[in-house]
This record gives sequence, structure tokens and C-alpha cells, in this order.
Amino acid sequence: MFTCLLVLLCQGVFAQESKERVFRYEDANGVVVFSDQQPKNQSFEVLLYDCYACNPDSKVDWHNTPLFTEQYRQEISLAAKQHQLDPALIRAVIHAESAFNPAARSRTGAVGLMQLMPATAKEVGVSNRYNPSDNIEGGSRYLAELMQRFHGNMQLACAAYNAGPTLVSQLGAVPDYPETQSYVERVQILWQRYRQQ
Repeated sequence: MFTCLLVLLCQGVFAQESKERVFRYEDANGVVVFSDQQPKNQSFEVLLYDCYACNPDSKVDWHNTPLFTEQYRQEISLAAKQHQLDPALIRAVIHAESAFNPAARSRTGAVGLMQLMPATAKEVGVSNRYNPSDNIEGGSRYLAELMQRFHGNMQLACAAYNAGPTLVSQLGAVPDYPETQSYVERVQILWQRYRQQ
């Protein structure tokens, strides 16, 4: 456990300095490994990856950038009711993740409006990540699970959506990665703005 935590902390420092991605997976002995190298022939979770709102050096004025108030209104409303989420939060996450581009694909393989990774999509029952309805439903289901896991704490749930729930659970806080800190701050800004629409 101590070794695992030490590796995690070292990887966190490395990730901050080099802005590399961090991969989490279990080795053959069931030991959780954090690495900057993507494992081969192994399921894994990406703890850091690029997204629309994650660049700490972004020049976007998040308080004034145009909002997407009409796109996917029915799908978002349905997902919000089904998973007991604020529709403004779903809209804020979509905006932060993909800027409402259903064809968005990150360099790490996250896909669609809510940037679902293959493992996450499988976990929430999404077979076609590019399908907007499926992506919104699955991403909202996952977001609702995170809200429940973190007892309604939106900051922690959003941090987990970006950096992975295991890391956030272990730290008990938003990870001190510039990308994740930026993401959480910007989702909150967007959420407040969408709530006012």
C-alpha cells in the first residue's frame, strides 16, 4: 500500500512537471500500478488526458465564451431526469469535454460529446460512443455514479470525471494537476452560466 501510494505521488509530481498522461492498471499480481507508459494487452484507466477545458494556458474567456444552450436539449433533459442530475451540469461537462462536438476524439481515445473512454463506455453500456444520445446517456450515468460516490461533492465528482475516481478517492481532494484544477474550475464556471439560461 505504501509503495503504491509512493508511486502515485511520484507520478503526480512527474505528471505536473512534464504534463504527461498517467495510466492506472493492475498487474498480474493484482497490484495497482501508476505509470507514464501505456500498458500493452492490458485494460487501463487514463488519469490525465487532453480535453477542451483542460489546458491551463487556454486563452478562452470562460466567463464569456458562447454557450451551447439549444444543442441536444431533449437528450440532456432525458439523461438529467433519468440520473437525477442538474441538466446544466451535464451541459457544462459536455462543453468542457468536447465543446459539443460529437465527433471529438482525444489523443488517448476518449470519444464523443462526453469524451467516453472505451472502458468507461463498456461499464455504462454504451456501444457507440459517437452516437450523441448514447454518449450523453452513458456519460450522464457515469457522472451520476461519481456524484453518488463523492456524496454530492461536484468538485470531486468533476475531478474524478477528468482524472479518475481512484486517484480522487485516494487523495480525498481535487488532484494538484494543473489540467485537472483548470478543468474543475471551468466546469463550475460553465455550470453557473448554464444554470442562469
